[in-house]
Amino acid sequence: MGLPEAPPSSLLYVLLHRLVGLPSEEAARLVGLGTPPSLVEGEPPSLALRYSLPDWLADHFSRELGPAAEDFCAHLNVPGPITLRVNPLRTTREALAERLRSEGVETRPGALSPLALHVVGPRPNLYGLDSLREGLFEVQDEGSQLLGLLVEARPGETVLDLCAGAGGKTLQLGAAMEDRGRLLAYDVDAERLDRLMQRCSRAGLSHVQVLRAPPEGVLADRVLVDAPCSELGSLRRGPDLRFRIDPSVLVELPRVQRDILERARRLVRPGGRLVYATCTLNRAENEDVVLGFLRDAPEFRPVAPGAGWLDPSCVRDGFLFCAPHPHGTDGFFAAVLERVDG
Repeated sequence: MGLPEAPPSSLLYVLLHRLVGLPSEEAARLVGLGTPPSLVEGEPPSLALRYSLPDWLADHFSRELGPAAEDFCAHLNVPGPITLRVNPLRTTREALAERLRSEGVETRPGALSPLALHVVGPRPNLYGLDSLREGLFEVQDEGSQLLGLLVEARPGETVLDLCAGAGGKTLQLGAAMEDRGRLLAYDVDAERLDRLMQRCSRAGLSHVQVLRAPPEGVLADRVLVDAPCSELGSLRRGPDLRFRIDPSVLVELPRVQRDILERARRLVRPGGRLVYATCTLNRAENEDVVLGFLRDAPEFRPVAPGAGWLDPSCVRDGFLFCAPHPHGTDGFFAAVLERVDG
């Protein structure tokens, strides 16, 4: 697991001696050790030990990121920011910042998403704010906001959120559509969608339709596939997550993701757009899935993500890629595909 085995008494000794500051002999006596154990000095020799990661996961990040793995792993041990997404149906980013200031919450604008505000200072009780109850904002990582923006949903269109989860991006798509058109939300885990209609009402959305069965016969202008993934991009959100991931998911999930893309393939109208996204750093789930799909789906072609508005630093090999170390976001990948056949 990256960390050497040690008896509890030795670990307690280190706590008392190094962190509490007790003399070595007293700390050893208190934990029942005859003599103070020898401690290894200097920086831990491996990436896994330096950043408290399972060995396999540290090796994976080294393969994925090369020299940047050190910086990325360091960021996994720093809590991510609290980021808000303004609801443009209710207010503007500038007006929201002023309203939050009046409620005792300081913010600063995000650099990547025009909808983002980062909370500055102590973590507030956002769920106790009237501004949230009034639907002025949602809590959403800035990188996650970019995924919704890449869909470029427009008023009057038919838009499908095929892996909607709890519906956070559904709300973002609905606001982009100005609550005009047809917005469909489906997830294989129907319970995750149970609160969506309540959230829609708060956000000022009336045209969202929750699907309780897989969509069939739909031809959408825009389809978002925020696919189930290994979630390696959001490990900083839960310190224990890194130790609960089974490495087998890195090779098992791509089959699931390809199946979902094949389903989405039939739901995009000619001239429409398909956005495939994950919150992981694993080429097998990201680039490899998309390139395999394109080989089997000649009616689709990749297009540059966010042309004209997306920060170029968020584009890697023609796909969206953002991460904690260069951007301050969680780790996200996205491919923008357009159906070009008639």
